[in-house]
Amino acid sequence: MQLYRRKQHWKLILLGIAAAIVAASLWYTDTIVKQISVEERQKVSLWADAIQKRASLAKYMENFFEKLKDEERKRVELWAEATRRILVAETDEELTFYVNIIESNTNIPVLHVDDDDNIITGRNLDGKFEDAEVFEGEIKEAFSQYPPISITYNGHTEYLYYRDSHLFIELRHVLEDMIESFIEEIVISSANVPVIVTDSTKTQIIAHGGIEALDPGDPLSVQQTIKNMKGKNPPISIDLPTHGTCHVLYTNSFLLTQLKYYPIAQFIIIGVFLLVAYVMFSMARNAEQNQVWVGMSKETAHQLGTPLSSLMAWMELLKLKGTDDETVNEIQKDIKRLENITERFSKIGSPPLLLKTNVVTTITEAVEYLKTRLSKNTKFIIKSNPEDKPIEVHINPNLFGWVIENICKNAVDAMGGNGEITINIAEQKKYVIIDIADSGKGIPKFRFNQVFKPGVTSKKHGWGLGLSLSKRIIENYHRGKLFVKSSQVNKGTTFRIILRKEG
Repeated sequence: MQLYRRKQHWKLILLGIAAAIVAASLWYTDTIVKQISVEERQKVSLWADAIQKRASLAKYMENFFEKLKDEERKRVELWAEATRRILVAETDEELTFYVNIIESNTNIPVLHVDDDDNIITGRNLDGKFEDAEVFEGEIKEAFSQYPPISITYNGHTEYLYYRDSHLFIELRHVLEDMIESFIEEIVISSANVPVIVTDSTKTQIIAHGGIEALDPGDPLSVQQTIKNMKGKNPPISIDLPTHGTCHVLYTNSFLLTQLKYYPIAQFIIIGVFLLVAYVMFSMARNAEQNQVWVGMSKETAHQLGTPLSSLMAWMELLKLKGTDDETVNEIQKDIKRLENITERFSKIGSPPLLLKTNVVTTITEAVEYLKTRLSKNTKFIIKSNPEDKPIEVHINPNLFGWVIENICKNAVDAMGGNGEITINIAEQKKYVIIDIADSGKGIPKFRFNQVFKPGVTSKKHGWGLGLSLSKRIIENYHRGKLFVKSSQVNKGTTFRIILRKEG
């Protein structure tokens, strides 16, 4: 018993160490996950800040270019006024002054058109428009960006059409490319984090990053994406010039998700592996134990055979010398008992011969044998249902009788040789159930299964093999069940045997 307790103690220590290792690993992984989560939130914050700066820059650019447009229109208006003055000029001095104003325009494309859409003159035109004579078609489309400026003189009205200057267009392209490049760098640095920017109602997506499956033009895709990302992480609020207060929603990156669930998957796989290994090692250990049982039993039977043969010879000699019959009969009973024990041990490890037997008779014979060798203060009661009728089941009488003896001997030890053992035999449709109850000191519930393990015993000089051997005989050889049905401390224990009626 002490050996088994020490074994259980070491198992608990090793289990505790394993649990501590698992807990430490999970804690360390959780710490890393939290650190990465903080870094990803910082990236998302940086991404949101970039979006906000981009919107601010876009607003600033819009205002800046609006001012440039106003300046260019003023220049064109000045150009128109100079043209009108040229047309009505009276002196060469005035003409030279206004011509210089017109000549100073080197960037803004301008067309001077009469009221019949004939092109009078043009300045800073692209090569394909230099030879155009009529304001129509492609050239009209190109110069219809802004409303024309009218020139009225001497009852005539002419028009100046213009478009953005080359400098204006180049400057816009350069600034847009710079901003786009800046934003792309920010987005790429946060591309592993799926992120979206929604309006204040969280129903429209203004910007997004790291989401390949999102189709901004599909309302269902937009709503599903917003729904999936809500509640994943606390949103980040930003103010966009054209949208007001907006919300940045993001989920964990694929890498963080893998890192978060990888330890769990790893421990499940390791646990399954260890479980399979434990089962395989247990099967191998049980096979080794079975071999030890068989070897020990065969050796015991072999060792008993020699002195038993000698005793039989001495028995014949005592008969020849005229020893009294009572002594001879008692010795013959013991020799018969030794032969029975030898046969039992010899059958361990070999398929037993199961015979259809009246189990009531077999149990009664085993109890009658025990009565003559146990305390007179032990009372045996055998009950069967139905009464006075054979209950037949396929058993090996010799081995089964051994089981009854082992259980009853343990019951007597538990009662200290003073008490009552009741054996109830009940026949059911497919099974025969045998309950062996004693009035002993009982077994704690947590030790119900331990009592069948080799080496477990409450006796000071016991080996703890009787119940273990009995369980093997019932379950391995008879395909039945042997277990502790119930037990109460200081009130008694009931063992139950279940046997199949069909062998």
